Amino acid sequence: MKYNELTVNKNTRPTRKGRGISAGQGKTAGRGTKGQKSRTGHRKMPATFMGGQKAFMQAVPKLKGFKSIHDKATVVYTDRLNGLTGKVDNFTLADKQLIESPFVKVKIISRGELTAKINLSTQFASKTAIEAIKKAGGSFTQVAVPQRLKRETKDNK
Repeated sequence: MKYNELTVNKNTRPTRKGRGISAGQGKTAGRGTKGQKSRTGHRKMPATFMGGQKAFMQAVPKLKGFKSIHDKATVVYTDRLNGLTGKVDNFTLADKQLIESPFVKVKIISRGELTAKINLSTQFASKTAIEAIKKAGGSFTQVAVPQRLKRETKDNK
Protein backbone atom coordinates (compact mmCIF):
# COMPACT_ATOMS: atom_id res chain seq x y z
CA MET A 1 0.00 0.00 0.00
CA LYS A 2 1.30 3.40 -0.96
CA TYR A 3 0.43 6.75 0.55
CA ASN A 4 -0.89 8.18 -2.75
CA GLU A 5 -3.18 5.17 -3.21
CA LEU A 6 -5.01 5.62 0.06
CA THR A 7 -8.72 6.33 -0.19
CA VAL A 8 -9.89 8.74 2.45
CA ASN A 9 -13.55 9.32 3.21
CA LYS A 10 -14.70 12.83 3.99
CA ASN A 11 -15.20 13.07 7.70
CA THR A 12 -16.86 16.51 7.97
CA ARG A 13 -20.55 17.17 8.28
CA PRO A 14 -22.28 19.85 6.18
CA THR A 15 -22.36 23.24 7.89
CA ARG A 16 -25.62 24.19 9.60
CA LYS A 17 -25.75 27.94 9.23
CA GLY A 18 -27.38 30.14 11.81
CA ARG A 19 -27.42 27.50 14.57
CA GLY A 20 -25.33 29.21 17.23
CA ILE A 21 -21.70 30.04 17.94
CA SER A 22 -20.44 26.46 18.01
CA ALA A 23 -21.68 25.81 14.46
CA GLY A 24 -19.09 28.20 13.01
CA GLN A 25 -21.68 30.10 10.96
CA GLY A 26 -23.81 31.33 13.84
CA LYS A 27 -25.60 34.63 14.46
CA THR A 28 -25.52 36.35 11.03
CA ALA A 29 -24.78 33.07 9.17
CA GLY A 30 -22.16 34.68 6.93
CA ARG A 31 -24.53 37.31 5.51
CA GLY A 32 -22.90 40.27 7.22
CA THR A 33 -24.98 42.71 9.22
CA LYS A 34 -28.19 44.43 8.20
CA GLY A 35 -29.31 45.38 4.71
CA GLN A 36 -31.62 43.83 2.18
CA LYS A 37 -29.34 40.97 1.28
CA SER A 38 -29.01 39.84 4.89
CA ARG A 39 -32.77 39.28 5.16
CA THR A 40 -34.68 36.23 4.03
CA GLY A 41 -36.34 36.34 0.63
CA HIS A 42 -33.77 38.63 -0.96
CA ARG A 43 -33.20 36.12 -3.76
CA LYS A 44 -36.78 36.62 -4.94
CA MET A 45 -36.10 40.18 -6.06
CA PRO A 46 -36.29 40.59 -9.85
CA ALA A 47 -33.01 41.07 -11.69
CA THR A 48 -34.12 44.58 -12.70
CA PHE A 49 -34.76 45.70 -9.11
CA MET A 50 -32.68 48.74 -8.23
CA GLY A 51 -33.10 49.05 -4.46
CA GLY A 52 -36.51 50.69 -4.44
CA GLN A 53 -35.57 53.23 -7.10
CA LYS A 54 -37.60 53.07 -10.32
CA ALA A 55 -36.28 50.18 -12.42
CA PHE A 56 -34.35 51.06 -15.55
CA MET A 57 -36.92 49.49 -17.89
CA GLN A 58 -39.68 51.54 -16.31
CA ALA A 59 -37.64 54.75 -16.46
CA VAL A 60 -36.88 54.49 -20.20
CA PRO A 61 -39.53 56.14 -22.43
CA LYS A 62 -41.31 53.86 -24.87
CA LEU A 63 -42.51 54.57 -28.38
CA LYS A 64 -46.22 54.18 -29.02
CA GLY A 65 -47.62 51.66 -31.44
CA PHE A 66 -45.50 48.94 -32.99
CA LYS A 67 -43.09 48.58 -35.84
CA SER A 68 -43.71 45.74 -38.27
CA ILE A 69 -40.79 43.50 -39.22
CA HIS A 70 -42.28 42.90 -42.69
CA ASP A 71 -41.45 45.04 -45.71
CA LYS A 72 -44.29 47.15 -47.04
CA ALA A 73 -45.48 46.49 -50.55
CA THR A 74 -44.63 49.01 -53.26
CA VAL A 75 -47.84 50.61 -54.53
CA VAL A 76 -48.57 50.91 -58.26
CA TYR A 77 -51.77 52.61 -59.43
CA THR A 78 -53.88 51.26 -62.29
CA ASP A 79 -53.72 54.48 -64.33
CA ARG A 80 -49.91 54.02 -64.56
CA LEU A 81 -50.44 50.64 -66.29
CA ASN A 82 -52.12 52.15 -69.39
CA GLY A 83 -48.89 52.24 -71.40
CA LEU A 84 -48.29 48.49 -70.93
CA THR A 85 -49.65 45.55 -72.93
CA GLY A 86 -49.55 41.74 -72.74
CA LYS A 87 -48.03 39.97 -69.76
CA VAL A 88 -47.03 42.32 -66.95
CA ASP A 89 -44.99 41.13 -63.95
CA ASN A 90 -42.43 42.56 -61.51
CA PHE A 91 -39.67 42.58 -64.12
CA THR A 92 -41.84 44.49 -66.62
CA LEU A 93 -42.78 47.05 -63.95
CA ALA A 94 -39.11 47.46 -63.00
CA ASP A 95 -38.11 47.94 -66.67
CA LYS A 96 -40.72 50.72 -67.02
CA GLN A 97 -39.40 52.21 -63.73
CA LEU A 98 -42.74 51.92 -61.95
CA ILE A 99 -40.97 50.06 -59.11
CA GLU A 100 -37.35 50.32 -57.96
CA SER A 101 -36.53 46.59 -58.14
CA PRO A 102 -38.24 43.44 -59.43
CA PHE A 103 -37.52 41.70 -56.09
CA VAL A 104 -40.00 43.70 -53.97
CA LYS A 105 -43.65 43.10 -53.08
CA VAL A 106 -46.02 44.96 -55.40
CA LYS A 107 -49.63 45.95 -54.73
CA ILE A 108 -51.85 47.29 -57.48
CA ILE A 109 -54.41 49.87 -56.32
CA SER A 110 -57.26 51.32 -58.35
CA ARG A 111 -56.97 54.97 -59.40
CA GLY A 112 -58.21 56.61 -62.54
CA GLU A 113 -59.28 54.53 -65.53
CA LEU A 114 -57.51 51.49 -66.97
CA THR A 115 -57.85 51.00 -70.72
CA ALA A 116 -54.97 48.63 -71.50
CA LYS A 117 -55.64 44.89 -71.80
CA ILE A 118 -52.98 43.30 -69.58
CA ASN A 119 -52.36 39.93 -67.93
CA LEU A 120 -51.04 41.05 -64.56
CA SER A 121 -48.93 38.77 -62.32
CA THR A 122 -48.01 40.48 -59.05
CA GLN A 123 -48.18 39.79 -55.33
CA PHE A 124 -51.27 41.81 -54.33
CA ALA A 125 -54.10 43.81 -55.88
CA SER A 126 -57.14 45.52 -54.41
CA LYS A 127 -60.61 44.21 -55.30
CA THR A 128 -61.45 47.35 -57.28
CA ALA A 129 -58.16 47.08 -59.18
CA ILE A 130 -58.90 43.46 -60.12
CA GLU A 131 -62.37 44.50 -61.32
CA ALA A 132 -60.84 47.32 -63.41
CA ILE A 133 -58.33 44.90 -64.99
CA LYS A 134 -61.08 42.37 -65.85
CA LYS A 135 -63.31 45.17 -67.19
CA ALA A 136 -60.51 46.20 -69.56
CA GLY A 137 -60.30 42.57 -70.79
CA GLY A 138 -57.27 41.46 -68.82
CA SER A 139 -56.61 39.06 -65.95
CA PHE A 140 -54.88 39.05 -62.57
CA THR A 141 -52.75 36.24 -61.14
CA GLN A 142 -51.25 36.32 -57.66
CA VAL A 143 -47.62 35.13 -57.61
CA ALA A 144 -44.77 35.01 -55.09
CA VAL A 145 -41.98 37.60 -55.00
CA PRO A 146 -39.25 36.59 -57.49
CA GLN A 147 -36.12 35.34 -55.74
CA ARG A 148 -32.67 36.65 -56.54
CA LEU A 149 -30.26 34.16 -58.08
CA LYS A 150 -27.35 33.26 -55.83
CA ARG A 151 -23.97 34.52 -56.99
CA GLU A 152 -21.39 31.98 -58.00
CA THR A 153 -18.57 31.70 -55.51
CA LYS A 154 -15.10 30.26 -56.07
CA ASP A 155 -16.26 26.99 -54.44
CA ASN A 156 -19.16 26.52 -56.88
CA LYS A 157 -17.02 26.79 -60.05
